Amino acid sequence: MAATLFYQIQLAGISVICIVSLLLDRLVTPNADVVRPSLRPSEGIPEIENSRGASATVKLAWRYLIVYGIVMSADWLQGPYLYSLYREQYQFPERLVAALFVTGFISAGLAAPLIGVWADQHGRKQLCLVFCITYTLSCLCITVPHLPVLLFGRILGGTSTAILFSAFESWLISESTSASLPPGDLSTIMGRATLLNGFVAAGAGVFSNQLVSMTNSFTTPFIASGSLLMLAWVVIRGMWTENYGGGGGQPNKDVFQMKRLGQACTIVRKDPQIVVLGLAQTCFEGSMYLFVFLWVPSLQESSSTPQLLPLGYIFSSFMISMMLGSLLYTAIVSHYQRRFSELPVPSSVTLHAQLSSIVCACSALAFGVSVLCSDEHIRFWAFCVYEACVGMYYPVQGTLRGALIANEHRATLSSLFRVPLNIFVVVSLLTGVSSARKAVLTASAVMLTVSSLSTAMVIRRPRERAALSSNVSTHIA
Repeated sequence: MAATLFYQIQLAGISVICIVSLLLDRLVTPNADVVRPSLRPSEGIPEIENSRGASATVKLAWRYLIVYGIVMSADWLQGPYLYSLYREQYQFPERLVAALFVTGFISAGLAAPLIGVWADQHGRKQLCLVFCITYTLSCLCITVPHLPVLLFGRILGGTSTAILFSAFESWLISESTSASLPPGDLSTIMGRATLLNGFVAAGAGVFSNQLVSMTNSFTTPFIASGSLLMLAWVVIRGMWTENYGGGGGQPNKDVFQMKRLGQACTIVRKDPQIVVLGLAQTCFEGSMYLFVFLWVPSLQESSSTPQLLPLGYIFSSFMISMMLGSLLYTAIVSHYQRRFSELPVPSSVTLHAQLSSIVCACSALAFGVSVLCSDEHIRFWAFCVYEACVGMYYPVQGTLRGALIANEHRATLSSLFRVPLNIFVVVSLLTGVSSARKAVLTASAVMLTVSSLSTAMVIRRPRERAALSSNVSTHIA
């Protein structure tokens, strides 16, 4: 009871901080959702065009955020209780639970390259519709306590995850390019998506906690998740238009798209910035997936009442922390845009590279604290800091991908990066149980530190900075 009260108080406190931050965000940046024109009316662009741009941004934001909110709600409903379902309700040993998680990551790693290519070739909308079906089937399989069915469900779940984290973002970036929206508007939409993600995740944590309390079963959140995925299928089919990568929409006999995969690998090999971008994705998202597996046993290990931990409330606290990270990102980018409002289109790549480096460094520090300190409350707050970094990571990394990766290969490259990511997670999970748990978190902290340093040194765009310096000098003169 005391443990529940502590986490309820923490959740309430973090929620108050988040509400105050939201109010400050609206007061300081009242026009955050309105397009910022890349050129001023005095330079020959009529106001009517700015108005149309704002309208296009708002329409795209609504089409994307409605779908994104639904699918992420479905995903987060499963978050608090996946480990507990396998470990406590089905009474599987921890190594078998790890094997089930590994199965999902292996399937995601094997499917990722093909999914990216198919999304570019056959349509991002089409792949998103497939995601709704495969993830629903995965939810149904999880409710059947037979190992072959559970393994099949993990295969479907891993494949679905590969679609979720490549096709949806690629659809958004392609639509914004087709509508000729400036990069600042794309950053705003991605920031709002992460903020919305925090809202629905926090709500999903509380809702799943109530579902489990009412039914005394860890399977009910997965049934609710499947229902939301079917709703998402209907909404995507009715609201989204189709878009493709280079050469997409045309008949192609190369089912496995080996030529496009070869082209994508060549692009990566020749561009060190894209290599570092992939390294950041591997290190950060790999640590994030390991965190999904490790946060429950890590807190239970340091708790005097491990069976009484209110996992739904803890999960909601993490998600609100993620929202705070998203709000911090929006505030930083808004300050940057206001500071350079008098200059023609200052590059945002350098800013986002710096933010990516800082996010990885802070995440490494949070994991380091959780390893060195065995106090339950300090570990909880270290994990909250990490989740705040997650809230900043998604819009930062999405903006960098939009700026550095061409549209014709965007989904392919985004999925290609997931191959080393899943290898990293699989190797870690195979050793990351029992006494090796701290070693896995330590390895994640080291990898994040390497990613932080690499990003700071490589992704800099010196030519754009030189051009910007020239523009500043001209403006001052």
